[in-house]
Amino acid sequence: MPDHAVALLILGVAAGVLSGMFGIGGGVVIVPMLSFLFGFELQKAVGTSLAVLVMPVSFFAVLSYYRANLLQLTAAMLIATGLIGGGVIGAQVALGLPGDTLKQLYGIFLIYIGWRFAEPRKVWAARKGIKNSVPPAEAAPPLEIAWYWMLVVGIGAGIASGLFGIGGGLVIVPVLVGLLHYDQKRAVGTSLAALLPPVGAGAALSYYDAGKIELGVAAMIAAGLVIGAFAGAKIALGLPSSTIKRLYGVFLLLASLRFIFQL
Repeated sequence: MPDHAVALLILGVAAGVLSGMFGIGGGVVIVPMLSFLFGFELQKAVGTSLAVLVMPVSFFAVLSYYRANLLQLTAAMLIATGLIGGGVIGAQVALGLPGDTLKQLYGIFLIYIGWRFAEPRKVWAARKGIKNSVPPAEAAPPLEIAWYWMLVVGIGAGIASGLFGIGGGLVIVPVLVGLLHYDQKRAVGTSLAALLPPVGAGAALSYYDAGKIELGVAAMIAAGLVIGAFAGAKIALGLPSSTIKRLYGVFLLLASLRFIFQL
């Protein structure tokens, strides 16, 4: 059992809760925490995160969304297909970059994702009493119209996954909601289903061959993530998650400063 086993389990649970709530793999929590709290160099943190995400840690969360009829299996399969190739590309790019460059790119990535989660414009509008003028998203369009987008989404998410050690859901969910008109919960369920197969195995193997994975650490985090993902799915299905989502966005914005400015 690796050192700090309890802390690693807690990290896994926290990442899992966010995974189940927002349809992300959990790597956006795992990578910064391994880097900040456990002193991992970024490439090793990314590789270890990918090793966690190769495991079927979100199975029970996916089952919860499936039972609620809130995922599209065909779309998930197409996205998963694109994830496989994209992950290998992203891993090869990351392993060829200097450590400082990768940190700065990751920081910029966190700023973008943190801003999306924090939704400062909506907070400002709510305080000013301005109603949201954007109509609610309609149900997902027929897959015959949008199927090719699913492969593109998967490839893009796979590149981000291999590059930054994330599951890809931080790309998948915004695209499904913003471009393909999925409602939020259906997008989350579909994203988790796409991430359930070991689509990141090729990327993880690239890091393993380079000696950039701590398997014992990955196993402990994965154990916690299984529990957390199930709990997160239950929370998301039963409660509005806007406050937690915005707090998470603030956390990512703060974490981005550490990477960009080498604090």
